[in-house]
Amino acid sequence: MKEKLMAEQTTVAIPKDYTPRLKALYRQVVVEEVKKRHNLKNPLQVPRLQKIVVNMGVGQGKEDVKYFDRIKEDLALITGQAPDVRRAKKSIAGFKIRQGNPIGARVTLRGNRMWEFLDRLTSVALARIRDFRGLREDAFDEHGNYNLGLKEHHIFPEVDLEQSPRAHGMNITIATTGRDKPLNQTTLELLGLPFRKTTANKKGGN
Repeated sequence: MKEKLMAEQTTVAIPKDYTPRLKALYRQVVVEEVKKRHNLKNPLQVPRLQKIVVNMGVGQGKEDVKYFDRIKEDLALITGQAPDVRRAKKSIAGFKIRQGNPIGARVTLRGNRMWEFLDRLTSVALARIRDFRGLREDAFDEHGNYNLGLKEHHIFPEVDLEQSPRAHGMNITIATTGRDKPLNQTTLELLGLPFRKTTANKKGGN
């Protein structure tokens, strides 16, 4: 009952006729630019965003129910969608985990919520990371997904530091339809992901 009430209070309704800024940018600019840079003839060859999965593992949630509830509320505020509770599938004595214990919260974003979250991540949240030097280029997997780990969920301005003083890490997976890393990277970079400029791809060396 409590989870249902939280979902009703934190889930953000988006009008059906609303087009997120990044979604419009993808259609109007990104597709043509990726085609141009990689000499593609068919726009369907350009990777498309499928979903974004945001996961927060909370091992101490099995002992501190209030803390786990706080994490769920923060994740709902960050993503605009009520999270699913992940529970242990089996008991692990070494970690004092019993089967069925809550060990994390996860949100799978699609459609407009996915585009809005990516916009907030790239334009606001990442810029709030201390000494941020860009995202790693080697975090793509063979399925066309980009995996990003964040140490502090406080970089999202939706989180109230007074209500949630303890920083917590989170994992973000951006799933695309592409399997080619250069295509995926160009697409995400044009959408605002600030990849780290390594020595190898800097012009003029130093």
